[in-house]
Amino acid sequence: MNLPDFLTQDPDGYIHLTGHRIGLQHLMYYYNEGYSAEMLVCEYPALSLAAVHKVIAFYLENAAEVDEYVTTCQAAIALLRAGAGEGPPVAELRRRMERLRQVEGVQGHARQ
Repeated sequence: MNLPDFLTQDPDGYIHLTGHRIGLQHLMYYYNEGYSAEMLVCEYPALSLAAVHKVIAFYLENAAEVDEYVTTCQAAIALLRAGAGEGPPVAELRRRMERLRQVEGVQGHARQ
């Protein structure tokens, strides 16, 4: 895909708006959910309305390629999520935090 100057692809293949970390796939997700350009600016206030319009125009001119890119991104994210195990339950996290507070309290008293 030949990218215009307002889009940048990093070495890992991630396409984002130049000067931002906001990805093309994020804007296209909301756009395809029915968000208008103005609504996208509300979601991403760091972007100008003109920039969002440029991205939408780029998408409309390159829909097949952008859709393929977005599908690839979604598949990669699904793989990462599938490989990540569940974290500890909230009760376990609370127990860990309490132990940490106790240790820090003991260490704080030992310094005094």
